[in-house]
Amino acid sequence: METRRYILAIVLSIVVLVLFQMIFMKNVPQPEPSVAPPGAVGEPIEEKAAPDLRQAGDAERPDEPVAEGVQAAAEMPAVVETSLFRAEWSNRGASLRSWKLKVHRGAEEEELELVSPFAAEAGKYPFFIQTDDPELDGLANGALFQVTPLRLELREGEKGELKFDYSDGNTIRIEKAFIFTGGTYDFDLRLNVWKSGRKVESRILWGPGLGVPEVAAKSQQFGGGSGVAVLSANRVYRVSERKYKAEAAGFNFVDWAAYEDNYMTALFLTPPQKGTALFQKESRDAASFYFLSVGSPQKAYIGPKEFSRLKSFGYRTQKVINFGFFGGIAEVLYLSIKFIHRYIPNWGFAIIFLTVIIKIIFFPLTYSSTKSMAKMQELQPKIKALRAKYKKAKQDISQRRQMNEEMMKLYKEHGINPAGGCLPMLIQIPVFWGFFRLLVVAIEFRHSPFILWIKDLSVKDPYYVTPLLMGATQFISQKMTPSTADPAQARMMLIMPVIMTIFFMNFQSGLVLYWLTNNVLQIGQQYIMNRMMAKKKREAHGKRKK
Repeated sequence: METRRYILAIVLSIVVLVLFQMIFMKNVPQPEPSVAPPGAVGEPIEEKAAPDLRQAGDAERPDEPVAEGVQAAAEMPAVVETSLFRAEWSNRGASLRSWKLKVHRGAEEEELELVSPFAAEAGKYPFFIQTDDPELDGLANGALFQVTPLRLELREGEKGELKFDYSDGNTIRIEKAFIFTGGTYDFDLRLNVWKSGRKVESRILWGPGLGVPEVAAKSQQFGGGSGVAVLSANRVYRVSERKYKAEAAGFNFVDWAAYEDNYMTALFLTPPQKGTALFQKESRDAASFYFLSVGSPQKAYIGPKEFSRLKSFGYRTQKVINFGFFGGIAEVLYLSIKFIHRYIPNWGFAIIFLTVIIKIIFFPLTYSSTKSMAKMQELQPKIKALRAKYKKAKQDISQRRQMNEEMMKLYKEHGINPAGGCLPMLIQIPVFWGFFRLLVVAIEFRHSPFILWIKDLSVKDPYYVTPLLMGATQFISQKMTPSTADPAQARMMLIMPVIMTIFFMNFQSGLVLYWLTNNVLQIGQQYIMNRMMAKKKREAHGKRKK
């Protein structure tokens, strides 16, 4: 196949990848694992060795006698405060009413709230109990629990327990306990429900949704969106709110389940490959509310998707960060840019510096590609002559075979690999895509300023300066690059910078900065390569004269 078709295919592939990411990959549900309602029994699967998540003293406890009546006289709040968050619980239903982050803030620099303001409207709060008994659920989630203590302040490394107890003095007893550690977003949890002295299988609810919707910010974030992520059999499955389907929202053999958006998560650990999770949708009037129900949760993490924190937390929870298909490459690039940021404390300049390094590493491949395309360009008159010689090649298989044989002979005589112009570019695509995904999901770029008018690298350029510059540099780079396309195809390709500019108008400014830097470096590289090739051509021409 001719080189120009390879080049055209690569350019179109990149466009298709971007379009596919924009339209379909906002938390697209992947093929689901064995689906069944929580509590259903599936075929056993081989379990991998993993730490026992159960707390000391939290054995199975299948049966336990009901204690005397235990309940509070009135509704009251209980507050847990650390250096990272302030959580407010209510003893009504032992439910979470507020979880505000102190380090990561909202659009107006206020503490970022991760409990939805629509919980009251939905009539359900995070950490409500779900069982297969609606009457028991109503009692458990409306009961006034006794809570101790009413305030828990923890310094770095300090531990404290918030405990809720309830008994109707007859058949129902419920216990919820949360063990926090100062300086972390994760905590242990214990849930026990007994009815008539027997342990009842119960689940924890999270929702509706996650946090206060930042409409202005999310509309400017490429890849934003909320939904559920589940780790099962070492693979992450995702279902977004936008693509919710009831028949594909149940999971068995779960290691952990999380409600997530682009940068935040409420994640629940279960016993390895023994947990269950259910993504639920409820509609009331014109509103839709989404919930995550998790069976057998034993640990939780509520906070930002910080790679280092999730990695140190363990249990492969860092996989909740959606680095995409080339996740391994994206992780390497993430660690690289974190290292650079130690010495360049501006994330925008760190993006530029890493882009420069990548461009230098791939310079030999880029030069090889450009040289191959330049040779192909010189060979075009002879290729056109061959096509003129075999005019009926499209209809005549014999002529087509002869034309291909002569063309390959021509390539061999001139030392040209017909795929040499595009293979180096194909090798670079995984790195490009890994960097692309990194800039979409890394929380480090959220609310991080660059210079002047760019106050947040995670949202679009408010004045569209960088997308327009990117389009202009794309055009210049394309004009400077040798091409084997005929004039009609060349004119068609000139529309690509316009299309790319339109695409990038609403991309995060960090993404646009990367592409703009890449284009500027490409122009510089192309100038150097064009001069090198022109010099070699003059030298070769001089030798031929002698």
